[in-house]
Amino acid sequence: MVQVSLKDGSVKEFEAGISVLDVAKSISEGLARSIVAASVNGETVGLDYKINEDADLNLFKFEDAEGRDVFSHTSAHILAQALKRLYPEVKLAIGPSIENGFYYDIDLDHRLVPEDLEKIEAEMKKIAKEDLAIERFELPRDEAIKMMQEQGEDYKVELITDLPEGEVISFYKQGDFTDLCRGPHLQSTKKVKAVKLLNVAGAYWRGDEKNKMLQRIYGISFEKNKDLEAYLHFIEEAKKRDHRKIGKELDLFMIPDEGIGFPLFLPRGMELKNELMKYWREVHKRYGYVEIETPIILNRHLWETSGHWFHYKENMYTLKIDEEDYAIKPMNCPGVFIYYKHKPHSYRDFPMRVGEVGRVHRHELSGALHGLMRVRAFTQDDAHIFMLPEQIKDEIKGVVSLIDEIYSTFGFEYHLELSTRPEDSMGTDEEWATAEDGLREALEELKLPYVLNEGDGAFYGPKIDFHLKDCIGRTWQCGTIQLDMQLPQRFDATYIGEDGEKHRPVMIHRVALGSIERFIGILIENYAGKFPVWISPVQVKVLPISEKYNDYARQVEKVLYDRGIRVEVDDRAETTGFKIREAQLEKVPYMIVVGEKEVADGSISVRSRDDGELGNVKLEDFIAKVEAKIQSRENVVFED
Repeated sequence: MVQVSLKDGSVKEFEAGISVLDVAKSISEGLARSIVAASVNGETVGLDYKINEDADLNLFKFEDAEGRDVFSHTSAHILAQALKRLYPEVKLAIGPSIENGFYYDIDLDHRLVPEDLEKIEAEMKKIAKEDLAIERFELPRDEAIKMMQEQGEDYKVELITDLPEGEVISFYKQGDFTDLCRGPHLQSTKKVKAVKLLNVAGAYWRGDEKNKMLQRIYGISFEKNKDLEAYLHFIEEAKKRDHRKIGKELDLFMIPDEGIGFPLFLPRGMELKNELMKYWREVHKRYGYVEIETPIILNRHLWETSGHWFHYKENMYTLKIDEEDYAIKPMNCPGVFIYYKHKPHSYRDFPMRVGEVGRVHRHELSGALHGLMRVRAFTQDDAHIFMLPEQIKDEIKGVVSLIDEIYSTFGFEYHLELSTRPEDSMGTDEEWATAEDGLREALEELKLPYVLNEGDGAFYGPKIDFHLKDCIGRTWQCGTIQLDMQLPQRFDATYIGEDGEKHRPVMIHRVALGSIERFIGILIENYAGKFPVWISPVQVKVLPISEKYNDYARQVEKVLYDRGIRVEVDDRAETTGFKIREAQLEKVPYMIVVGEKEVADGSISVRSRDDGELGNVKLEDFIAKVEAKIQSRENVVFED
C-alpha cells in the first residue's frame, strides 16, 4: 500500500502501482475528466504515471500552468504529425511548449504561407477527432538512433547523439507518428479541440547562425473553441494597443536607424516622461528618500569589485580612457557605494534611503529588441536603502506601501511573489533566515497575499517581485525588492554601531517602475494612448473655426500655458470637423473650439474626449476643472 498526500492536506491509501488517473477517479469522475496532468513529489507526470511509493500528488487542469504546458506540448506533437501527413519529406527539429502556446522547428524546402497553415490546422483538428492514444516507450541509444535514421530524422539523430551517457531516451507514439520526447503528454489527442497556427518565422537550428535556417511554426491551443476565440480577440486587442504603433501615431518616440535599441523621445514623449518623473520625485520625497546621480562611466576596478566585470561583461559596453579600462554602467548599484563610502557612518544614520533615476546601457542582441520594452539604453528608477538588521521589516513595509501607491495611481492591480534562497547562494544560514523572515513578516503584517517561489531568489538575497496586470489581463514584472548580502561585503561597507565597533549594513535594492522606458510602453498599451489628463502629453487643443479667430485662440493658449496646462493650437486652414477628428485621433483630453460667439462672450466651447460635448463655459471655470483633475491625478476608465 502507498500513502498519497493531496493538495488539500488529505491523505489516501491505495494499492501500489495505481495510476494518477485512477487516484483522480477515486475522488470524483468529474475531476478525472477535467485534469490533464499531475505532479508526483514535485515532478510533472502524465495521467498514466504509476505511483509505487508514498507520494505528494497535485492534479492539474488546463487552467494550471503545468497543465497548459503538457497540453501545449501535446499540441506541438499533433502539429508535427499533421506536417508529416501533408509533407512526408519534412524533417522535424524541436517542438516545445512556450509561455503562450507552442512551436515546431522544421526543415522543409517548401516555404509555408498562410494558406498552408490553414491546411495544417485542418489536419490537426482531424487528428484530434481520431482520438489517438498517446503512448510512451524507451529505447537504448543505438536502437533510438537507428529508428530515427530509418525515418530520415537527421535533427533527432543529432539530439540523441548529444545526450549524455546514461540519459533515458524516450519516445511518444500516437497512431502512425512517433517523436523523440521527454514528455509528459496527454493520454490522447482528443482534448486538443481548438487550435490556431499563428505565424511562421525563421530560426537557426539550435540558435546558431552558422547552422541552417529552419521554419518555425507558432501555434496556440485550447480545450474549447470559445477560449480560443477569446484569445484571438485578446491578440487583436493587443495589436491595436502596440506601443510602437501608437507611439508613432502620437509622435511620442522613435528608434532611429542610427541607434538601433536606443530610443529617441520626441517633445510629446518627453512631456509624458517628465510628468512621470515629477510624480516619482514627489512620492519619494514624501517617503524620505534623497536623490543622487552617479557617473555613467566608471573604471574597471569598480566593476571588478562588484563582480560585473567577470560575470556580466558580455552585456556591458567597455572603452579605454587614458589607457585604462572603463565601462558604461549596466546598473546603478555599484555606483551608490561610492556615495555611501564618501564619508563614515554610524548606526544613527540609518535607515538611509537613496534614490537614483539612472541611465544604464546593456548590450542586447538585435533580435531581442522590441520598441521601448527591450532596449539597449534605459532609465531605472533605482533606490538603495542601507539599514540595520532590525529595520528590515519596517523598511520592506515602507517600500511595499510606496510601490502600491504608485501602481494604484495608474489603476493597476498586481500580485506579489516571494523568492527564497537558491542552492547556489552567498551568506550564512543566519543571514538568510533573518532576511527571509523580514520579507515574509512584512507581507503578512500588511495582509498581502503572495506566491512563494522556493529557491528562486538571487544568489545574494531573497526578493519580492511585483507583477502588475493591465486592462486586457497581461501581466508585467516591474517592481522588485531585493535584500543584498554580498555587495556590502564586496565593497567593505561599514558603520559604527552603538558598541563603537564596525558593523556591516543591510542593503535593499528596489525599483518601482523598473525601466522608465518600458513602463511608458506599458502605459501606452494599457491606456491605448488615452492617457489620464495629468500625464497626457497634450492636455488641451485649441481649435479656431477660421483664421479670423486665431488671435483669440492664441490668447486662450497663453492663459492655459501660464497656468501650467500643456496646450497646442491647431490653426491650420482646415475645417473644424477635420481638426476635431485629428484631435480625437491624438486622444487629447480636451478640445476648445473658438469662433464668433466665443470671442463675443469671452468664453470657450469645450469638447471632452471622455464625456463628449460640455458646451459653452467660462475659461476660468474650465481651467479650474482641468487643474482639479491634474492635482488629483485622476485615472481614466480603461477602454474596452
